[in-house]
Amino acid sequence: MDFNINEFRFYHPITMRWNDFDLLGHVNNVLYIDYFQTARGFYMLDASKAWDWKKDMFVIANINCDYIKEIKLNAHNLRVGVRAVKLGSKSFVLEYIVISEEQDRSVTLHAKGTSTQVMIDIVNKRTMELPQWLIDELKDFEPAL
Repeated sequence: MDFNINEFRFYHPITMRWNDFDLLGHVNNVLYIDYFQTARGFYMLDASKAWDWKKDMFVIANINCDYIKEIKLNAHNLRVGVRAVKLGSKSFVLEYIVISEEQDRSVTLHAKGTSTQVMIDIVNKRTMELPQWLIDELKDFEPAL
């Protein structure tokens, strides 16, 4: 995954909590996945106007995170970029970057990752094809797809 902040149309701000930090004084590694999850929820609401969390659902089949640079308490404008990068027949892949800004306005990459979401029929509890409306909305939101 290349690091280019301009390739991400969607960013979600992250507010760090005191309990996000471990004894080393940086954000604990497990919190990055939580940051991805929070940003993913807001991304879906932004990218898909038809999305309904009560009936449209997916499960996470795979998620990974590469830690690049620790996040300290003084990180400024911490945010997660999210973008859809691949559509399958029953799944789609999202890509994430966690970035902050330095005082000179340069950008620091803290982490990058991906997750694979598999659509499920929540009534029958089995996988299902990606709905055409979701494919269309994601392609409209992410012209590079």
